[in-house]
Amino acid sequence: MSFDWAFVLSTLPAFVKAVGVTLQVGLIAIATSLLVALVNAAIVVLRVPVLRRWVAVYVEVARNTPLLIQLFFIYFALPSIGLHISGFNSAIIAMTFLGGAYLTEVLRAGVEAVPRAQIESGMAIGLSRWQLLRHVILPQAGILSLPALFANFIFLLKETTIVSAVAVPEILYTAKNYIALTYKTYEMLAVMTALCVLLFVPLSLALRYLERRLQHGQFGV
Repeated sequence: MSFDWAFVLSTLPAFVKAVGVTLQVGLIAIATSLLVALVNAAIVVLRVPVLRRWVAVYVEVARNTPLLIQLFFIYFALPSIGLHISGFNSAIIAMTFLGGAYLTEVLRAGVEAVPRAQIESGMAIGLSRWQLLRHVILPQAGILSLPALFANFIFLLKETTIVSAVAVPEILYTAKNYIALTYKTYEMLAVMTALCVLLFVPLSLALRYLERRLQHGQFGV
């Protein structure tokens, strides 16, 4: 069986759109997950009563349930109580729910790694708890957490393949559609694999480069 290059070339416009959807879902999920993690880290560091327990429960639930189950619950179960959410928005919510938990743990570990002397010095010069968090703890915790943060960013981008289950037209969904319509399995698997390599490997290398620059203070951090 010969490889059908002409067919592959004919599918490229659809796959270009699929890459755009993949990046859109992944980048939005990363941004919202990071926002959730920052809020949770602030709650933990500031020792906010009650909310600290909720953060702990949320992290455990999110990290110990599969993304696919979370996605199906949002997309298929919530309509039974009147909440109808599109596939795209369901994907963002589910990935944020999962990503926020992982990034919360990353930032928590980063906060714990900040030298106690730094915190005590901030307290000695009269910084409030909020000022201490903003100017001393989070900046240092962020730098210390960069390797794990960036690894989780790539993880979330790769998890976008799961959202094909709710008809979000990303790379995997597009490949499966073409396979179902044309039975060009080898061609579509080859295109999908090549696109993932071309998309994720450069992003991973770029994040590693950025990590080294930030950790050495070469961007003014």
